[in-house]
This record gives sequence, C-alpha cells and structure tokens, in this order.
Amino acid sequence: MADIIELGPAYAMSPVLAGFLGAGVLVLVVVVLVLLWSFCQRRSLCASGRYKLHGDRYGAAEDPPYKFIHMLKGISIYPESLSGSKRIVRGLRRADRSARDGRGGARGGVGRGPALVDAENNILDVPGQLQMSHLVPPAADQRRPDGAATPLEEPPPGLGAVSLTVDYNFPKKALVVTVVGARGLPAMDRQAGSSDPYVKMTILPEQKHRVKTRVLRNTLEPLFNETFTFYGVAYSALPDLTLHLLVLSFDRFARDDVIGEALVPLRGVDPRTGRVHLSQDLSKRNMQGEGRGELLASLCYQPVSHRLSVVVLKARHLPKMDITGLSANPYVKVNVFYGRKRIAKKKTHVKKSTLDPVFNESFIYDIPPELLPQISVEFLVVDFDRTTKNEVLGRLLLGLHSPAPSGAAHWREVCENPRRQISKWHDLNEY
Repeated sequence: MADIIELGPAYAMSPVLAGFLGAGVLVLVVVVLVLLWSFCQRRSLCASGRYKLHGDRYGAAEDPPYKFIHMLKGISIYPESLSGSKRIVRGLRRADRSARDGRGGARGGVGRGPALVDAENNILDVPGQLQMSHLVPPAADQRRPDGAATPLEEPPPGLGAVSLTVDYNFPKKALVVTVVGARGLPAMDRQAGSSDPYVKMTILPEQKHRVKTRVLRNTLEPLFNETFTFYGVAYSALPDLTLHLLVLSFDRFARDDVIGEALVPLRGVDPRTGRVHLSQDLSKRNMQGEGRGELLASLCYQPVSHRLSVVVLKARHLPKMDITGLSANPYVKVNVFYGRKRIAKKKTHVKKSTLDPVFNESFIYDIPPELLPQISVEFLVVDFDRTTKNEVLGRLLLGLHSPAPSGAAHWREVCENPRRQISKWHDLNEY
C-alpha cells in the first residue's frame, strides 16, 4: 500500500495542463454555438421571405434593412423610411446607362429604354425624362381641349431645375425637407457627356443647418429622394427662412464643379395641410463683388543665413461665393516652386466668417542665393467648407516669371534689397 501511495502522484495530470485543456474546450464550445446561431438566423431570414429580391427591388412585405442617418455638428437629421417608390434609384441609373448605349429602344420606345415601376407595378418614369408623378397629386385633366394627349413636359432650358417637398412636424417642432431630384442638368464631364450630381442645402439666414445628399453617378436626371428633418425650427419662423440649394458635380481628382444654385423662400408656404411640392430653376452661381479681392504679403531674404521669410498679413474685399451673401471662411496656402516643381507647401489658420481676414503668419524657407531667379511663391486664398471641397477664391504668384507685372516687380525688389522686409498689396486673380 505504501508503494501505491508513492507512485500515484507521478501519474497525476499537471494543474497547468488541465487548465489549458479546459480553456480550449470552452473556446471550442463557444465557437460552435456562435456558428450554429448564425446558421439558424440565416435560415430563418431566408424562410420568412422578408427581404426577398425581385429583380432590382425589395419585396413589398417590409422596408429594406437600412436607413440613411445624417449627423452634422451635433444635430441629428433622420430621413424618413424609404417607401416603395424610393426603391428605383438603381433602376433609374441602369436605365440611363441602357439609354446611352442604345439598348433600351425595343422595350420602351425608340431610345427610351425600359419604364421604371414601383412596388405596385405603377409606371413612375422613363429614362431621359424625370417626371415626379409619384409625388405630385394627379392633375384633373391631362388632355387638351381638342382631345389630344398633353405631351411630356420638356426640361427647362439652361441649367435645369431642382424639385423638393416641404412639410412640418408639429409634435416634434421640426421642419421636414425632401430633396426629390433634379432634371435638365448640363454635362460637366464633356467626354462622358454626363455628371455626378449631388445637392448641398443650407437654411438661411441662420446658416445653422448644412446638409448634403449622396452622389449619384453618371446621370443628368438624378433622383435623390432624401429627407432631412431639422429639429428646433419654430413654425412661426418659417416665413423668414429661405432654403439655399447648391447643385454640384463630384470630381475625384479636382474641385467639384458648381452646376447652379437656387433660392427657395418659405414665405407663403403653408405645410399645415400636408407636403408642399416645389420646383425651382437653377441659376448660375453669382460671385458677388468685383474682382477677387486683394492680399497683403511681405517678403524678406537673408543672404547670410540663406533664408526667405514670407509673411501673409491680411486680405480684403474677398468675393461672396453665392447669391446669399454668405461670408467666407478663408485661409491661405503658400506654395514655393523651383521652376515648375513645388518644393514646399504650408498654410495659415482658417478665419471664420469674414471677407477681410487678418492672418499675420510667417513662414521661413532655406533657399541658396543662386536659386533665387528660379524661385516663385504662390498664394492661394481658399474658402474652407466643412461639407464639400474647399474652393479657391483667388491666386497670387510672386516671382520673376509672374504673369502680373506687380508680382515680378515685387520679387525683383526683394532680391535687390536683402535684409529688408518689403510689403505690397496685390490683386488676386482667378485660379
């Protein structure tokens, strides 16, 4: 018996090894349970048929399992649930593509492509002609006095038009604006003959709410159907508000192109009886103010330390970027070029809501004296925008090869008078 007691511990399992084995078994069990749960959920989802696809649209049983949520400066803007008539965006884009390729003539008439239908198989639109019939109440009579059918409305000439609806939620004290779409837009991409439009909207004069829609690719008849709810807007204040809509075309490699803008005053709009449908022609963006403004810059070259000091002092009379008279949020980008190659870039801080900013910021560059004749300094005054790409207000180039005589003269004076700070006002040119 004594021998058995002495040999027993030699064959016992180590506590550390037992712990590792137990942990491994536990992890394996958890993984198996998660996989079984995922498999059961997927089977139940397919069996219920809630999200069955029919062609390019969802079934009529339930709304699609996603929802646009806009978050902007602490203000939550929740679009309404997508209805059956809002599920045709992809069909519209594909129909436009088919019409351009000439593949839709057999179904929907010559060069028109297939008609678009909603969840109830009601015809909503045909490619190339955006008719908001599913949102606008039907007219009493669509025929002329002689009995002939009224032809489809042609898009307005010029820059096109934008459509929207306005409603008011009294329990929540919220203004509800739906950007429906646009029609008759010009092509910003000449090679493709199309645009990538989106809409940026602002409520004036407070400018508290700035929102934008998603970008729709390769279309001149975009259908957005995006609803924005602005909370904290009193109903009594509606007559004093104006909606400013700016239609742009997205450009991945450069600044977005401005197609046009529209002002929609809410005076006279009474949403107490329901949604009010509005349409406004786009106009060319009005760059208020003559010229691009002026910039005060100071330069000094130290030949001993081989340092060029560039001071951006201030600007004045900068242009208002639209017909609303909104102030800009300017800053200055300073680029140093050797020949045509940029060798340095810096920028100042942004000055909020001013057309006469004061910067007083200096930048130091190490430049040998023998390279000065080939050096040029570029100043770009840029308007900062949180929701879209920044826009250049004006440009100034200082150097011996400057296109403006004042820019070449200023640079020559800096080179001929070392250790002396030379300041001059310059007119800004278009970029």
